[in-house]
Parts: sequence; structure tokens; C-alpha cells
Amino acid sequence: MKRVYFLLLFLCSLSLLQAQTLTVASYNIRYKNEEDSINGNGWYQRRPIICNLIRFNDFDIFGSQEVLVNPLHEMLAGLPGYSYIGVGRDDGKEAGEYAPIFYKTAKFKLLKSGHFWLSTITDKPNRGWDAVLPRICTWGQFQEKASKKKFWFLNLHMDHIGVVARSESSKLVISKIKEMCGKDPVILAGDFNTDQTHDNYKVLANSGILKDSYEVAQIRYALNGTFNNFDPTLKTDSRIDHIFVTPSVKVLRYGVLTDTYRTPIVESGTDVKSGNFPKEVSLHKYVARVPSDHFPVKVQISLNGVK
Repeated sequence: MKRVYFLLLFLCSLSLLQAQTLTVASYNIRYKNEEDSINGNGWYQRRPIICNLIRFNDFDIFGSQEVLVNPLHEMLAGLPGYSYIGVGRDDGKEAGEYAPIFYKTAKFKLLKSGHFWLSTITDKPNRGWDAVLPRICTWGQFQEKASKKKFWFLNLHMDHIGVVARSESSKLVISKIKEMCGKDPVILAGDFNTDQTHDNYKVLANSGILKDSYEVAQIRYALNGTFNNFDPTLKTDSRIDHIFVTPSVKVLRYGVLTDTYRTPIVESGTDVKSGNFPKEVSLHKYVARVPSDHFPVKVQISLNGVK
């Protein structure tokens, strides 16, 4: 009887441990537009790759950027079991890009949600400081159902031109975290349009409130930066997509996912034969492509230390 009791206790403990280990991500999927289609990187070609990448890597919760309303619902159709929070940045409803947070409904209970604009005026659509576009941050308070642990997730897309806007946006986000989140663990994901060498990055990384998951991960797998310009042959050390966490969150693994896929070359003479593999095997020359002009960032975290 004792052996059965201890076995059950062990299995319950193991289940709880797994429940408190979350796979989170940030993924700029590149907005749907005609020019990309002309260049062979159209949304409808990329969408199933993006959805399958998300499902295979089993993201529990993730922030995305550059998501227009129709692609948003097309992603949901390809991601069974997920829901989202977020609004369009142009009107606070459906117009313009979203910075949505997608999450597994079986795993999380949404407690609160909202958004604010990255500006001196945070409660309505507008451009802040020297930004050329309105920018928005989506936030949600979630409860992991199995463990009952609560945490906050914020997702944003900072301006690509406004240097002052990025710096002030970082200060604003820190202020909002202090105001809203109390002592709860916080995950901040997004396309920050600033890399790890810039002063704007340091506003967050040196805030004492947040730490870069890349820097504190126990295991790190990042063979490239996070922007690729739709060219899988390019290499950079710059990380402009980040996941920051509060100190109570333990970062187990950090990775930049550099997945590629192939599209056929429509011309003769593209088959390759070799004596290095069986004669019935053929290789075919294809074009290597990436699902987005950003690589997704995947982080495995533990909330075990969170009360």
C-alpha cells in the first residue's frame, strides 16, 4: 500500500513539475502584402509553415507581431486549441497590425487583458515621440490551470525608426509592469527593433526589473540573430526580437529557430545523382526559403520558484 502511495505522490509531483514548465515564444510573422508574394514569399505560402512550426515546437503561449486581422483568424484556424488577445493598433479594434498573444486554452485561464499604446497618450491610437507609426503593447494576466500559478505576459512591437520612441517605450513598459503586475512573474516578448548592443536595449536589460532570457538561460542554442530579410544565407549576431522575464522566472532553454522550407525550381536539369547514396534516390534542386523575415525565439521557462 505504501509503495502505491509513494508512486502516486511521485507521479503527481512529476505532473506538477511539468505543468510549471512553459514553452514561450516571440514570432514576428511578417505582414501579408503583395510585394512579398511577387518575390516568392507570399503569406499563403508561408502560413502553413508558420502554423506547423508553432505546433511542432509546442508553444504554450507566444507573442506575435505584424499580424493583420485576416491573417490573425487564418492563423487561429491553423492552430487548434489556441485563442488570442489583442486589437489592431490603428483604431483599437481591427484596423492595422495586432501584437496578439496566442495561448492554449486547455492550459491557461485568462484572468485579465488589455493594451496600451507606446506613447505619452496610452489609451487611444496615436504615434509616440519620434515614431512613424502607432505602436501598441498587448498584455494579459494568466493562470496556469494545473499549478494555479499566475503570471503576466506582455507583447509589443516597437517603432523601427524612432530611436527616442524605443527608449521612451521601454521606460513606459517598465512603469506599466510596476503599476500592474506587483510581485507576480512577468514575461515581456516582442520585436523591439533594437539589438543587444544598443542603449535602448539596456534600458530594459539593466532595469533591475527584467532580465534577458538569452543571457540567463541554462542552455542556449542561437546560431543566428533574429532578423533574416527573407534570405536564409545571411548571418547576423544582432537580436532585435527578445523575451525578457522577471527574476523569479527560471530560464531553462533559449533558442532561435532557423527553420527553412523549399520551393521548386521550374527548369530542367535540377535532379542530382551521386554515388554516395543508392541509385534510386534522387535529390532535386529547390529554393531555400524562411517562413518569415524574422526567426522565432523559443524559450523554456520554469515557474517552480514562484509562490
